[in-house]
Amino acid sequence: MRFGYAIVYVSDVVQAVGFYERAFGLARAFVHESGDFAQLDTGGTALAFTSHRLGVKAVPVPYAALDPAMPPAGIEFTFITDDVAGGFARAVAAGATALAEPHDTAWGQVVSYVRDPYGVLVGIASPVTGS
Repeated sequence: MRFGYAIVYVSDVVQAVGFYERAFGLARAFVHESGDFAQLDTGGTALAFTSHRLGVKAVPVPYAALDPAMPPAGIEFTFITDDVAGGFARAVAAGATALAEPHDTAWGQVVSYVRDPYGVLVGIASPVTGS
């Protein structure tokens, strides 16, 4: 078994894809003609977006939609870069909400945090180095 997708349910899939392209430099891998599903090329695991319209049909149980006015859900996407400060600035300029500016951690990474327009917590971090 392997991890295939991280999927975010949003009201506007194409808008979400555009934000992630601008904020994090990701490329579109697939956008369905219906506008209800898309995925971005992130390397080994796809970051995908599904519309709420499709989500309520596909998911067999009700789910709580993300709400950027509420605290973030207990999950995070982290993008790795050698330029955390530049990545943070780019994300904020694209419309992300700044949560924590780049800072050093006890384990040797530089990390920062933003929230996307849909309420997803996103980390921008340097690679983890060996101990």
